[in-house]
Amino acid sequence: MEITTAILDDHDRQRRLFAALDEIARSDGDALDRVWSELAGFLEVHAAAEEKVLYPEVLKLSDPDAEETLDAIGDHNDIRDAIARAAAAAPGSEPWWAAVGDARAANTEHMGEEEDEVLPHFRAKASLALREQLGTAFVAAKTPSGAVTLDTEDKDPAEYVDQHT
Repeated sequence: MEITTAILDDHDRQRRLFAALDEIARSDGDALDRVWSELAGFLEVHAAAEEKVLYPEVLKLSDPDAEETLDAIGDHNDIRDAIARAAAAAPGSEPWWAAVGDARAANTEHMGEEEDEVLPHFRAKASLALREQLGTAFVAAKTPSGAVTLDTEDKDPAEYVDQHT
């Protein structure tokens, strides 16, 4: 699978899971916790797989000033930080909903930037063969055995760029 298609598929799944949260009764903490746990884990693995597979190549081919990459890594940090705040609150509580809302807002902004800028720019510069190779690596990184090796910690965006250029 081609990497930009794989990322767009993940974005669709993220939107569906956020929508599922909207449909659960605010008083059903157990159901909220189950759906959020799946979504939070998926967001973290998705971001870490992008950082491992996509963004080093974006820096090489389509983001020479690193602006898109710096922003993306910062967005990933914002999403992770909101996930951590949600983990510290009772599912369904006001602090939990506030953290989930922050994660959703940061993720929605991030997906829009990727879909409107990062992915089209990358598609224009990267060969189909490279995009397919990266897609395979991206999907493999998100498997249970691959995901345990991913770095899901916050990253300093400038240090990330320095390490990958």
